[in-house]
Formats: sequence, C-alpha cells, structure tokens
Amino acid sequence: MTRVRLLPDDGSLQQQLVHIIWTNAESPVEGMSEFVRGAFSLLLDIYKMDCEQFADPKKTLYSTLLQHITKLPWEAKAKYPPLCALLPYVGTDMVLDQYAEIPSHLLKCLSTNHLSPYATELYKCFIQQQRRELCDQCDSPTELHLANRWAKRWQSFLLEALMSDVALLQNNSSTQLLPCTLQVFPSAVEPLLVSLDPVTPGHLHAWACIVSSHRATTGGSPWALQGGSALHTLQLALGSAEDKVRLAALNLLCCSQKTKDTPSPEELSLMKTFIPQNLNCDSSPFRQHFQAGVKRFVVRIRDGCLAHVKAQKGKKKDGADSERADVILDQGIGFVEWLNQLPYCYLASGHSFQRKKTALLLLAAVLETCTDTWSPERKKGQPPANMGSLINYARQRGQWNFFCRTKQLLLLSCLEDSTNEIRELSAGLLLRFFPPSFSDDIAAVLVRRTKQLLCRPRVQEGQMGALMIKVLLQKSHDQSVDLWLNSNITDSKVNNSKTSCVVGFLVTELQEHYTTAKNDMMLAARTKPIHSVLSALQRCLLEPPSRVCDILDRSLATELLGLLENISLLLLGVLCGAQETPAEEKDVPPSFSDMGNAISSLIAQTCGGSQGDMEECVLLSEEHSLVLTCCWVSLKEIGIFLGSLVEKVLAESKPTKCLLRIEELTRSSKIFKDILLKCRHWGAVEGCCVGFIKFCASLLSSSDPEFREIPTLMLKQGLQVLQSPRSTSVTRRAAGLPMLILCVLSAEEASKARPLLASSIHTLLETARTPLAPRWDQTLDLPQVCAVHTLEALVRNSGLGVAVLQFASAVTILSLTLLSSPCWAMRNAALQLYSSLCSRMLGQRPSGEEGSPAQHGMSPAAFFFHYAALQPFLLGELQGAAQDLQGPSAEARLHLQPSLYPVLTLLAQLQPGVPDSTGSLSHFLTPLLQLAASPIYSVRTMASKALVAMTPPSEYMNILIRLTADLPNARERCSHNRLHGQLLQIKAVVHRALCSDSAPSADLCEVLSRVDASLWLATGAQRCPLVSAAYLGVAESLRKRSCEAYLNKLSDLLMYELQTPQHGLQIGLSTFHQRAVQFLCADVRWARQIWDNFSRSSSDLRLTLVTWVVDGRSLQETSLKELIQRVLQANLREALLSCCVEYRSTYLAALVRVMAGGESPLLQDPPQSASLEEPVVRDCLEMLLSDLESQSGGPEFLSHALQAASLLLSHSDDMSVIQRWCTILEHQGSPESPEELRLACGEALCLAGVLLMRRGLSAHSTLADFRIRLINTGLYLLQDQSQQVRIKAACFTSMVHQAIRGGGQRSVYLMQVNQAMPLLLDLLLVECWDTSGTLEVLLCHLPPPDLRSLLRDASETGCASLYEQDEANVFAEPSVMSAHLLPNLLQMEEKSHKSSHLAQSLIVWAKKSTPQVLDSLAVCKELLPGEVLTPVWLALLMDPRFHSTLCGLFTRAALLLRLVKTSDTHALCDPIALHKNMLDTFRVFGQNGVHFPPALTAAVAGDLPL
Repeated sequence: MTRVRLLPDDGSLQQQLVHIIWTNAESPVEGMSEFVRGAFSLLLDIYKMDCEQFADPKKTLYSTLLQHITKLPWEAKAKYPPLCALLPYVGTDMVLDQYAEIPSHLLKCLSTNHLSPYATELYKCFIQQQRRELCDQCDSPTELHLANRWAKRWQSFLLEALMSDVALLQNNSSTQLLPCTLQVFPSAVEPLLVSLDPVTPGHLHAWACIVSSHRATTGGSPWALQGGSALHTLQLALGSAEDKVRLAALNLLCCSQKTKDTPSPEELSLMKTFIPQNLNCDSSPFRQHFQAGVKRFVVRIRDGCLAHVKAQKGKKKDGADSERADVILDQGIGFVEWLNQLPYCYLASGHSFQRKKTALLLLAAVLETCTDTWSPERKKGQPPANMGSLINYARQRGQWNFFCRTKQLLLLSCLEDSTNEIRELSAGLLLRFFPPSFSDDIAAVLVRRTKQLLCRPRVQEGQMGALMIKVLLQKSHDQSVDLWLNSNITDSKVNNSKTSCVVGFLVTELQEHYTTAKNDMMLAARTKPIHSVLSALQRCLLEPPSRVCDILDRSLATELLGLLENISLLLLGVLCGAQETPAEEKDVPPSFSDMGNAISSLIAQTCGGSQGDMEECVLLSEEHSLVLTCCWVSLKEIGIFLGSLVEKVLAESKPTKCLLRIEELTRSSKIFKDILLKCRHWGAVEGCCVGFIKFCASLLSSSDPEFREIPTLMLKQGLQVLQSPRSTSVTRRAAGLPMLILCVLSAEEASKARPLLASSIHTLLETARTPLAPRWDQTLDLPQVCAVHTLEALVRNSGLGVAVLQFASAVTILSLTLLSSPCWAMRNAALQLYSSLCSRMLGQRPSGEEGSPAQHGMSPAAFFFHYAALQPFLLGELQGAAQDLQGPSAEARLHLQPSLYPVLTLLAQLQPGVPDSTGSLSHFLTPLLQLAASPIYSVRTMASKALVAMTPPSEYMNILIRLTADLPNARERCSHNRLHGQLLQIKAVVHRALCSDSAPSADLCEVLSRVDASLWLATGAQRCPLVSAAYLGVAESLRKRSCEAYLNKLSDLLMYELQTPQHGLQIGLSTFHQRAVQFLCADVRWARQIWDNFSRSSSDLRLTLVTWVVDGRSLQETSLKELIQRVLQANLREALLSCCVEYRSTYLAALVRVMAGGESPLLQDPPQSASLEEPVVRDCLEMLLSDLESQSGGPEFLSHALQAASLLLSHSDDMSVIQRWCTILEHQGSPESPEELRLACGEALCLAGVLLMRRGLSAHSTLADFRIRLINTGLYLLQDQSQQVRIKAACFTSMVHQAIRGGGQRSVYLMQVNQAMPLLLDLLLVECWDTSGTLEVLLCHLPPPDLRSLLRDASETGCASLYEQDEANVFAEPSVMSAHLLPNLLQMEEKSHKSSHLAQSLIVWAKKSTPQVLDSLAVCKELLPGEVLTPVWLALLMDPRFHSTLCGLFTRAALLLRLVKTSDTHALCDPIALHKNMLDTFRVFGQNGVHFPPALTAAVAGDLPL
C-alpha cells in the first residue's frame, strides 16, 4: 500500500477525472450517461477508501461536488445522476439543507419528458436513503413514525404533483413516485388521504391513485380506509367526466396483489355499471388502459374460480363452504358470460368507431383469458393448464359458448368496416380463437364477396378483399378451395396445398388485371385496379403461417416477378405519357405537370374528347383520380410486396438452394430503381421504400457476395444519377433519388463500420460543394441541390441518426455556407438540412408544460466538446456579422449575412446556466453584445437568447452592469436598433439571473439604479414605441426587486402616455400599449384607475384592455373583477355598435369571461343578475340575437355573441326573446354547424339554460315548453361528434341535476357524458312528462323504421365514386340512442292514465305508426334467413343503416305492443300476434349475426314489462 494519496484534494488526477466526468455527462451518445454515472460512483468509492486510508475526516471532494451540482441549472440532465451517487456519502439532510430548491426542481423535471426518469430515480434514492437514516437513528421505529417523518419533507411535494394540471407531471407522480413511496413507507397512505377532499376539483384523481397504489403495493383492503367511505368515493370517481379519474378508479377496482383474489359482489356490480358507460371514449390510451384493467379483473375472476373448482375436486368441505364456493363460481362465471355477450351488441355497422374498437378489445380480453387457446408465439399470457376444468364447469351450466355461429357472422361483418383497425382486430379474433374452418355456406358467400371487393377501385375496399381472402384461406378446408377458385389452376404451376392454389389463383387474377390495364387503363382503374390483388398476394403469401418456399416453385416465382416488372413499367409509362412503349431508360421522373397532362391525355383518348376540354376545371375529375390512385397505390404495393417477398425467400432458403437467382434479384432491383427514380408521387415513393429497405437488408446480410453486391451497385448508380445534370423541374425535393440512397444505407448493418455510409457522405459533400455552372438554370434539378436534399434525408432518418453525428461538423459548416448561394433551391435545401441537423445534434426538444424552456439539454461547453470544429467556425460567423454592422461613424448599417440567424438559433437552443470552467466561451460574448445593434428585429431578439445561453452564471452581473452602463440619457444621441437590442439583452439576462429568490447584491442594486435613471425611455421623449415596450419588459422583470417610488413614478408616466392622444401611425404602438396595460394592471390601484377611464380611452387602448381580460389576467382580484364587469356592462351597447368586428368579438369574449366566473365558469353557480338597466339589456339582446339570426360576423364572433346573449338573458323575462334564443340554439347546435358554434351552444346551456330550468319548474306552461326544447338541445349535443361539445352538454346536465337536487354545494360534480344522457332523459320524464311535445322529443331521436326504403336504397347503391362522403356526425349512434329511449317511452305509457293529453298523443301516434311498424315487421319475416347464409343477408349485416333501422323498429314495436295491451287501441293489431312476431324475428335474427342492445333485448323478451 502506497504512502501517497491517490486522489488528494489539490491533486491534478482528481481534477482531471472530475473534468472528464462533467464534460461527458451530457454526451448525446447512447449509453454514455450510464457509463458516466458508473465512473462517478467508482470515483466516490475510491475517494472514500483513500480518505479512510489516510484518516481524512473532511472529505472535501464531497462538498465540492455537491456545491457544483447545486449550481447547475435544473434543466441540465447531468445534475441528477451524480447527485444520486453522491447522496449516500453526504446524507439527505445535508443535501436538502444546501439544495432547498430540489422539490421544485423535481417537479419541473417530472414535467419534462427527457428529465423525468432522472427525477424519478433521484426521488427514489432520496426516500430510500431517508428510511435507512431514520432506521439508524431510532431503535425499532414504527411505520407510522417513519411515514410522518417522510411527510414533513415530501408530502406537499407529492400531493402537488398528483394534483397538477400538467398531464406529464401527474402521470409520472402517480405511476412512478407514488408506488415507490408506498413501498418504502407503507403507512404514508394515511397522511396522504387525510389531506384530500374528494369534492374538491383535482383531489378525486389523487385519491384514486393513492388508494389503488396502496392496494397494489400492500394488498390492504381499500374499503376499510377512511371509515368505510371509500366505496362512495370510488363511485364518484368511476362516474367522473375526466378520463384520467375514471382510469385511476378502474385501476383501483381491478388491481390486487394476488391474481386469485376473487372480486366481491360490490366490485362486480360496479364493473357491470362502469363498462357499458365507457365503450365510446375518444381517447386511444384510455381504450388501451381500459382493456388492460378489465383483463386484470377477469384474470382475478378466472384464477379465483379455478381455485374453487380445484378445491371442490379435492377434500370435502362442509355445507357452508361449499355453498359459498358455488356462489362465488356462479358470480364469476356469470360476469364473464355477461362480458362476453356485451361486445357483440355493439359490433354491428352503424356504431361509432370508438365503441366498436373498445368492444373488440374487451372481447379479446375475454377470449385471451377465459379460453384454452394456446398461442405459440407468446411467451406470456398463456391459459392455465387446468383451464379446461373451468370451461367445462361453465358449459355444464349453459354458459361460455364463445364461438357460436351468430358471433362468427358478426365478426365477419366487421371485415368490411371502414377503418383498418376494426378489420384487423376482428380478423385476428376469428383466426386465433374461432373454429378452424368455416361452414360451406359461409365460405361460398365470402368468396363471392371477396371477388367483388378485389375488383373495386377504392383502396379501402381492396384492402377489405385482401384481408377477407386471408381469413378465407386459413378458415377453409382443402375441398372448398377448388370450388371457389373455379378449378382454373393447373397442377403444373403450383403445389397441391391450399395456399398454393390460392396464390396461383391470385397470380392468374393479377395477370388478368394487367391485361385489362394494358388494353384499357380507364377500364382497369374502374374494374381491375391491380393494387387489391397485390395486397391479397402479400397477405396470403407472406403473412404467418405461410412459408414462401413451400408455396412457390421457381417457375411461378419467375412468372410473378415478370408480372410485377411488366405492371410497374406499364404504370410508370402511364404517368409519363408513354403507355404504348415502356418508359425511357433515363432515370428522370416526370414532373407533376407532366403526370397530370399524361393522365388527362389518356382520359381524352378513352372518352373520345380533347384534352383542352378538361383544362377549364381546377379540381381533378373522377376519372383522373381513378387513374392516379390506381397507378400510385399499385406501385406502392409492388414495392412493399416485392421487398417482403425477397426478404422472406432469403430468410427461408438454404444457402445452397435459393428460390431466387441472381438474375431475378437483379431484375427486382431494377423494379425498385424504376419506381424510385421515375415516379414523383410521394405515396408511391414512401411505400416503395418500405419494401426496398427489406430488400437491401436481406441482400447485404446474405452470405453470397454476389447478392451483397446488388445494393452496393444500386448505391453507386444512384450517386452517379445524382451527380449527373438533370433535365426536369425542381419539385418534391429531388423526388425518390434521396430515398434510394437512404434505403441502401439504412439497410447497412449497424454493428459494422458502415463503409457505404462514409463513402456516400463524402461523395455527397463533394457534390454539394461543387460550384454552380456559370449559366445554371434555376428551373431544373441541380446535382448540388439534390446532394443537399439527400444529406438531409440521411440526417433526418432515425436509423442513421447516431451514425451521421461523426460527420455533423462538416455537414453543418456546409449547410451554413450554402445559405449564401445565389440559387434559391440551394438555400432552401441548405436551410432544411441545417434544421434537421440541429435537431439531431441537440437531441429531441423537451416537451412538458406550457412555458417550459425552449432550450435542449446540452450546454455550450458539452456541445463544443463533441463538435469541436464548429466552435471556431460559428465564432467566426458571429464576429464577421458583428464587424459588418459597424460603419466608419460607429453607426449600424444593414449588411445581410444569411448564416447569422441560423447560427444564433443554434446557440440559443443550448442549455444556459452551466459554468464555463475553461473560459473558452468568453470569446462569443463580445460579438453577441455587438449584434444588439442589428437593424433586423429577429436578429436582435435571437441574439439576446443566444447571449443568455453562452454566458456562464458568474458573468451575469458583469454583463448586466456593462449593458446598463451603455443606456443613454435623454440628451444623448442614440441608435434605436442598438437601444432596443440592449434592452432585450438586459431583460433576457435579468430573467435568467434572478430566477432564485436571493437577497439583492450590490451589483444588482447598481443595475436597478441605472434602469431607474433611464426612466425616460418609457415616455414620449423616446420616439420608438418598440424601445419603450422593451424597457417595460425590463422593468417588469425587475419589478419584485424595484422600490415602490420607482414603480409609482413609472406607472404615473404610463398613465399619462396612454391618455395622451396619438397622431399618425406608429409602428409598435400596439405592442407598447399591451406592455403598458400588463404592467399597470399588475397593481390593483393602477388597474382600477385605467379601467375607470375606459370610456374616455382611444379605440386601440380599449381593444388592448379587453384583450388583456380575455387572457385571464383580471380574475385574480375580486374587487377588480367586479369593476371590470361594471365597466364592460356599461359600455356594451357602444361596443356592439362598433364597426370593428375584432373589437366586438374580443369585447364579448371579455364580458363572458368576467361574468361567467373565471377560468372554470362551468364549475361555478350561474351568473348573478347585475345592475343593468332594462332598456340597455333589451337593446343589447336585440342586437346580439339579430346578428345570430342573420349569421353575420363569422363563427368566432357568433360564438361570443351567443354566450353574451345567454348571460344577458338572465336579466330578461320577455318570452319572445327566450323563444328566439332557444331557436338559435336548436339551429346552431345541429351537426352541420361549425364546431365553434356547437361548443358555444353548450356554453349557452350552462350560462342561461340552468337558470331557465330552475326558474319556476312548473309555474308557467311556456317555460315548460322552453325546458323541453333545452333538454332536446342537450340530448343532441350529448351525441355530438366533438368531445368538447359533449363535455359541455354533460356540464349542463350536471348543473341542472345539482340545481334540482339542491344541497348547497358550490362546486358541481361533473359527470361523464354517458351518465348524463339517461339522467337528462329521466329529467325530461320527471319534469315534463305531461307537457305537450315531450313524446315528440323522445320519438324524434329514434332512427326511422322503414325497412323497405332501406332495402330499395341498398339495391340501388353501387360504387358511385372513389371517395365516400362522411356523415355530418359520425359519432352519433341511433342504435344506442334507441336503447336509452325505450325505458323512457314505456314509462311515458305507464303515466298516460294520469294525463288525458298524453294518452291522446300516444293513441294518435299508435294509429299513425302501426301500419309502418307492421309493414316493416312483415319485411323482417321476408328477410329472415334460413339455415344457409346468403349474399343478401351478409350485405345487410354490413350495411350501417340496417342495425339502427331494426333498433328503431323494435323500439316502436315494443311501445306499440304496450299500448295495444293497456289502452283502447286493440283494433289496431293483435297484441299476441305482434309479440310472437317480435319474439320470432328477434330469435332468428339473433341466431344470424344481429345482436341488439341489452335494454331492447330485455324489453322484447319480457324482462321489462310490456
């Protein structure tokens, strides 16, 4: 052992090691941060042993490192891993004492995506170390004592994170911080819950997260917490309007420490209520979490039931235990049966995508959990070995029939859904779980449908046919294949396997499509579009479980390859106008104009017209769209299919025997090359690249050197094409040539040195640096421009991102240099390359809360350490620009330097606040300070940001003293540009330097004094408003440190300037007004003064003031808010008479904001009546309603006008005005109205609708009519396509519910939309059941029951166009609405004996509806399918109107049946025959793929009394 210390505190070795660690801590290289942390921990450990060896108790290095860490800005990711390593050596108390800001910094980090893992790890280290220290300090401390000690330090921090409005922070705290907290301190749940009130907004989510985390980590019962009130709180959370609250509550309901913890009856009941109410959520993450939660719940049921089944087979139990086990088994099996049936009720066409997607996910959860289907490709999630015993137990009781024919038919109908996700999910369930083969009738109908779809021009329908043929292939037995292939494939072409026959059929079909296209392209685009067969081939040949080498022989492979080659040449010929002869051998893509002219010429030849006749229309014709779509989609599919085919062939082939020879692979490479170099359509190029990367990767990884040479040769050819002069126009950033080069380089093996990448970038750099020709043509593609675009593609590609960093400096210098090129295309390409390169070098920009820093996580020192060549270059650019600004008389002059702003942008994005130990960055400060004089506004702004990034913290005050010393006095001559730039730099540095609340230093006092002395800059003596605005920005930044006298003096001057009339147009005056208003209104005294003078202010100042209100700054002070409300009400009539639409719209928005209650007006009580005179209210309402009725002013103004009118309506009792307002709501709430207006209708319901609903609930018949109309509007808005509109309507329902229920609570519990719908219907029934119009409102929401017209429309409907017109409201679900309405209609009938008017209305309706209902039921009997599936029936199952029409029909039939049973309408029809007809139709429909909502099924079956 040496007698000399290894790491003395003043030794060079220690300093060098620390320097290396800090320098590499921010490295962008993957894995470097982990390596640095390991090295740092090792250094600390060695230093500890060194100090112990030499008895050094001070251990100075620890405190030095801690001091350095605390000085780093919170944004630096290098701050946190070293602190985790240092924590055990210094202890938590020392760190928290010296670094008191750590909780707030952790909150900021948890709100920023790239810093949240570091913050989470640091928090875990803190609490683990804290527990160790507490246990060392006390002997056998209790868990509650430990939790209370934790709470003193961290409880407020954790609760703030859990209740934050920032989604990322809230999610990180609930999923990361909370579980580890309760693992380390299990008793922390008690102090956390004590601090929460579930009624308070934000607390309910925190409550659910805490309780679910407690249940998952400790296994404790959540229902025993808080004196048993947890179950009621859970019900509130499950019905909350917020997705995150409901998900947290679901997690609480589903989680358990043991999977065999069987849910209690209460939990089963809650889930049965919760699941149907959450099937149509818009959020995709919600659906995924919903499925995962339900699956966990079902796993608990399954494992618990399995345990009871196993126990029953074992030792004998007494009667009580056996009976209890039977009850648990019946409950669990019954719940799974219910959950299995539920999704099928909502899979019919006509339901929303959201509901169908969720239903399929839930069905997948059931089938994955409760069947014994084995999935060989899965490592986890397989069924238990004894699953069969539970399935048999359930089936003995007539349950768990998961795979019956009717369910199979319903899933088959989903194969023609308009969305790819629904099709894939349903096909996956059919293939994975259902019986291995279809019945012959199903197979025959599907074959016919598949052949039709493969010949449809719509891409979507072609994809349906391709998916259907894949399902058919795997679900048909061998004997049925020959029948639907027409036995037209000879054995010489293919093997005898089923898949080989289908592939042979598809190849023949593809040949037929090609022949048709060759003879008549227009006919092929309509009836033989090629791409659908290519999709089908890919699905049948390349997707599991197929093996290409077992399906194809060499002859068929050669035939298929030749066919692909011919098709690609034909389609490329069509696009370039050379259909008769193949496209020329030049690698030159036609321009978009050439492609358009070629297609137009083809159409003219086919239709017999002239091309000139078609040039008058700007829009593409239907024929043009058909041809273009056929060409580009087919080319895309060729690329994808060919690449995947080669990849799979090479993967399956033996080295000595390959299905594809070098000749076929060379031909394949030419197909890719032709598509990429001769087609400019980005869809075709992008799709082709998917297959080309697979093609190149397979060849480059091959053991055959000839195969590996093919991509290399293509790369050389691509670079040669790039370097050769072009003869086409500049479009689409060099078309597909960069993509060809990119694909080859992306396929190169990442583990090797990437020689192809290095040589290609060298070639591209040389080409880009080549000087332009003396007479270059700016209308043609230039090799230099194409090289820059190719470099940008390489830099932007994620697969090459790290590999290209070694060339980053050279490429950056090139891009900045080329910004000075005389060629516009070159400058444009260079700017795109530079932007992509900055993102790659600096890493992904952090995302988090609004207002988060715009900088990336790399400091200037670390950036120039990794890209050393850039430091002298960037510095030279700045110095050159700064030098050019200085003229002979020290006046700034304009000299454009194209690279200046990009350089400043790059520097501004670096992480500020990091110490510069070497001082190498000090050279940047002088030119950045000089750039304050730039005549370009954006340069001055960006220079101020770059100055902050490049200035070390130790220089902040020096810079401020230097800048403020240069501020001129009122008599000095000065440059406005320089002065403006100086003020911007002062503000930026002040904002960074004063981010901590420390006592003002002497230097800061000097800065404040100089700013005070420059007060004249805010007055009219300084003639530039932009400079005055910049000075106010500085004053605002220093406000907390400034004295009261200075603030009063400045405010007084501002008041004078704002009240002084301005003459002429002044640039920047509005900006100055905004800053002045913001500054004055930050102090209530001055805010009251400026608002008192509102009516005497100029129009520009009034606009500024109301804009300030709209920004939400007036709602913090109650007295000020009341003053602003009075002022705005007093000047409302004058504002509505203004000619400026912007002022009127902003004014109304401000009025609504102050009157409706601030940030969350819907959570407050309805607005109180204010002191407005009746004539003023009447006149203002008249103007507002007139504008709304005439639709003048645009959607934004009209939305504000509607809300303002709703607020004023509370001051009016004029029934005609209320009627006009209701009419406007009904009109603007329709699906055809703009979303902004529909949202305003929801706001209007909350602002005035609640008051009208509360005002004399039954005192006035007219008011009752209004209530019906308001509820009807609410019902429509609850079905709106926009989630925001639905939420507003749910808010209205929640407020009305609370207003009627009473209770005196100020905050409103906002319920979920799907809870609001039945509640609003119940409200209509309870309050308005005997009012005229109620029955009509209920019936108007039912879908029409006319089956005959539906069948007639279906028979006439063909493929009318390439694209379909969406419905105005794709979210509305008539079938679901029918299920909501039926119970209410039946209750209306029950109450009819209490009201003669209602009874008469029902009788009139019955007489009018009976013929149509009976006729439609007769049509149902005609449609009833037999035992064999027919094409007509399958088409009906796939028709989106069929299911909703049936639901509307049976809802009316159920109401009619009730009426003829209980009222004097027996003559209309026989109730027994009607009921029997309904039951028979229901039963047969149910056996053939038609599932109805549970409420409708129960009513027809008799579970609901008829």
